[in-house]
Amino acid sequence: MIKGVLTKMLTQFRNEIKYFLDFENEFLILNQLINKKIEIDLIGFQCLNCKSDSEIFRQGFCKKCFFEIPKAGDWIMKPELSKAHLNIEDRDLEYEKKIQLQPHCIYLALSSHIKVGVTRKSQIPFRWIDQGAHEAVVIATVPNRYLSGMGEVALKNSFSDKTNWRKMLQNEYEKVDWYKMIETAKKSFPNELKNFFESNVNSPLKINYPVLKYPTKVKTLNLKKEKSYKGILKGIKGQYLIFDDQTVFNIRSNEGLVVNFKIH
Repeated sequence: MIKGVLTKMLTQFRNEIKYFLDFENEFLILNQLINKKIEIDLIGFQCLNCKSDSEIFRQGFCKKCFFEIPKAGDWIMKPELSKAHLNIEDRDLEYEKKIQLQPHCIYLALSSHIKVGVTRKSQIPFRWIDQGAHEAVVIATVPNRYLSGMGEVALKNSFSDKTNWRKMLQNEYEKVDWYKMIETAKKSFPNELKNFFESNVNSPLKINYPVLKYPTKVKTLNLKKEKSYKGILKGIKGQYLIFDDQTVFNIRSNEGLVVNFKIH
């Protein structure tokens, strides 16, 4: 039995994605647990920032931290709200400069359908893996988060910015004419950012996940409500564990939960 605080799964890009859970005293290679029975028991909470045992509010943080710390600022989810390039503080200017004032990529990714997104250049391809994308390609690299947000906002007129997570987990996705998609993105790109658009967009990166069986009808595990769950692990995709009874468990959305993790 392993006790630890859930944090998002670490990944390695290989022919088949490798997944890891990093607990305080244990490092689990999750690919080795596929086809084995796993039990997850909720035993408490630990805020990823202040380490208090207050109930987790959002993003692994207690309510107080979520509304105070820079890691949970609005610009995280809405990069167009970034202001560090103007030397304007949101919650902590030093932290915001560190994250916002570095190269960011605007990309197209196929999970359930084509979507537009942004991430720090250093997070490619990990951001795509976390979203469960099958294919993805960078269409522009800009010098800060604000500009990536402006590019994303413009492209939302032509592309969704959301993943249909149920279809992603059911392995249902549309066929894509990447040449057509990239040309559409180029036409929709803001004039002031045209110089950042990739002159020769590479072929999309293909991503394969360790899944033996996809669910046909997705059931979401609410560990806060159920307290305990046991099932045979059949695969991992995005930040989800997929079990034999079609239950899925989103590790990322349950960060900060303290669990007992048993392998039978």
